[in-house]
Amino acid sequence: MLKMIEKFGIPRTLLLGFLAVAIFMTGDGFELTFLSKYMVDQGFTAAQASGLVTVYGLFAALGGWTAGVLAEMFGARRVMMFGACWWIGVHLVFLAVALPSGIYPFILAVYAVRGIGYPLFIYSFVVLMAQYITPARLASATGFFWTCFSLGIGVFGAYLPSFIMPHFGEYKTFWFALPFSIVGTIMCFFCVPKNKVVKGEGLSRREQLKELTDGATILFTNRKIAICAIIRIINNLLLYGFPVIMPLYLCTTKYGGINIFKTEEWMRIWGFVFVVTLIFNTFWGWFMDRFGWVWPMRWFGCGVLAVGSVLFYYMPRWFGPNALMMIIASIVVGIGTCAFSCLPTIMTLEAPDKQGAALSAYNLAAGLTTFVGPGIATLLLPAVGIEGICWTYAALYVVAFLLTLTLHPHQPGFDEKGHRIPGAKTLGDALMEEQEQAEREQEEKRDVALVANSPAASPSPMIATAKA
Repeated sequence: MLKMIEKFGIPRTLLLGFLAVAIFMTGDGFELTFLSKYMVDQGFTAAQASGLVTVYGLFAALGGWTAGVLAEMFGARRVMMFGACWWIGVHLVFLAVALPSGIYPFILAVYAVRGIGYPLFIYSFVVLMAQYITPARLASATGFFWTCFSLGIGVFGAYLPSFIMPHFGEYKTFWFALPFSIVGTIMCFFCVPKNKVVKGEGLSRREQLKELTDGATILFTNRKIAICAIIRIINNLLLYGFPVIMPLYLCTTKYGGINIFKTEEWMRIWGFVFVVTLIFNTFWGWFMDRFGWVWPMRWFGCGVLAVGSVLFYYMPRWFGPNALMMIIASIVVGIGTCAFSCLPTIMTLEAPDKQGAALSAYNLAAGLTTFVGPGIATLLLPAVGIEGICWTYAALYVVAFLLTLTLHPHQPGFDEKGHRIPGAKTLGDALMEEQEQAEREQEEKRDVALVANSPAASPSPMIATAKA
């Protein structure tokens, strides 16, 4: 297993950090699939429910933007611990005080500020990846990172509540998130290594502030970074938009809902999206290193998700309460969602002297998608309904498709148009040769050790006595 993971460029020093991300995000993802329905059941409007997730996403974007530069300035592990403790503390206030109060502005404020926590935890770890992993392996390693993220927020974060909720109810199910986030925090403290380089040492406050603002200003000074950021925002629209509207569509009769699945059935259907990402997050990283970065993102990312956006709406219209057909739609969404793992690599290459700022811009975009996805639902639900929202998402993926036509990163073994150069070695080829060479060296060392330790290599007691 370790050898297989190392083939994707994951050093052993970071391995438990990836596991900590998966466990922590399990806690963060517990309420994602049923919070909007819970709020509507408590008497709030769908707009208020989706507004809750929208504002949460806005604060998550703030946390994502600051994470990269803060981790470079003060140390990733320190920022990860702050983000985790912030999340746990505010989550306790949200469950014990805000939700029972029934006061929407109070619930909104507390839930929103909780959103700062998890991006500080996970995106600070991305800085460690950039410091410990060579650029040649970063796309593959990023795919593995998103696999761990999906395992937590999507697989365990969706499936575990679907089995807990029928026995304990929705409100008590929220509390089960805490053990996972606490365990992830403890693992971070003991298992995540320190930065190789801490930029903040020796910098004045003014210089530190400039490093922070570079993560946003680079979007205005570097056109390619801005394009990549827009694509990144569009990338995960469905992951954060569908959990807001689909429980209403599939599990209620409100706002044009058809009420053909139970809430726990919807949670398991949606969880299958993330089961698919466990395979394809890593696959696309491997595939892109060998066959090109941009064209798979264009066709298998933007193109497939444009189809998946409307497929999720029409599948139950065409086939009724058929879970198998909904799982097919989930597979389509899962495959497409993963085909963007090359973006951080492209962004760091487009700003080689400002990699921290480029990663902050990437994290800011990743956070904004948690704001834009449900934000579209909040704005458009009263006007165009759930069907119109799905078509809006599809149109945005078409926009992202067109934007990829402007990206021409320099990828070894490929020309400026992203076509494979005949006979040229790609990063994937180089990694394969490097891995095969390392395996040959290990085998040679084992052979030498076996020969040295074999009976034939040691003199017998009789010969030793004769020599004496």
